[in-house]
Amino acid sequence: MISSWLWIVFTITAAFFQTLRNAMQRELTTSLGTVGATHVRFLFGFPFALLSLIGVLLVTGVPLPRPSLSFWPWVIDGAGAQIAATALMLMAMGQRSFVVTIAYIKTEPIQVAIFGLIFLGDAVTLPMMTAILVATAGVLIMSFKPGGMVGGVKPTLIGLASGGMFALSAIGYRGAILDMHMANFVMAATFTLVVGLVMQAVVLSLYLWLRQPSVMIGILRAWKPSLFAGLMGALASQFWFLAFAIATAASVRTLALIEVLFAQIVARVMFGQRTTVREAIGMALVVAGVGLLIFAER
Repeated sequence: MISSWLWIVFTITAAFFQTLRNAMQRELTTSLGTVGATHVRFLFGFPFALLSLIGVLLVTGVPLPRPSLSFWPWVIDGAGAQIAATALMLMAMGQRSFVVTIAYIKTEPIQVAIFGLIFLGDAVTLPMMTAILVATAGVLIMSFKPGGMVGGVKPTLIGLASGGMFALSAIGYRGAILDMHMANFVMAATFTLVVGLVMQAVVLSLYLWLRQPSVMIGILRAWKPSLFAGLMGALASQFWFLAFAIATAASVRTLALIEVLFAQIVARVMFGQRTTVREAIGMALVVAGVGLLIFAER
């Protein structure tokens, strides 16, 4: 009963925080570069995720899980694919408008549905697939607007590749959460998040110290905006993981398409980008697809 509606609340909340994080990371790309801006969400997100885990321990009294060996391939896939996906997303944002980049990335739900069926056995009903296709059609209409191909095919391919990696990351993290078979889904989700962020923070920190130490120093100097991006990233991830614990990845990532609506608001307020008629039609389809999904899940 709870999971039939709670995952919707978790997903909408996560999409909101992720939009704010993406906007801040886009601004940091100018000074820190793609890898540096990518690392911000992991390095500065980890402390907040750790505080969340401590809070769950104190409030629930549930002990820390002892994951099996099969947990680790799932979480490694989730963490690694997310690093690649975030870097590709920021590369695309450097060559396209904020909203169009998000639109390309949000072709992800179709890939999530396929990967989820193959790797997790998550069923995809006809109403669910219809909802996914309608919502995805909305973001594609927004993408292929006049002038949308400025910059050539490369940024389009980068955006689509980013969506694919985000799909693999979602499947990896959901697989890790389910692998623990815990009754307390909040602990399972939070523990998986902390483990993933530790891996990501360590790997990218070592890479930057060895290959681009000046970028690592720049990240530490830009701690104020980086801290905000980390907080928004940690909050978004926390709610994504909670949603993954109680709903299929395909359902979560399809509902997450409402991020396109949030992106429109951010683009207008922060970047001065106006909404066209074509984008409005695309957003209407996104809303229709989301509505169909919620109806299909009832």
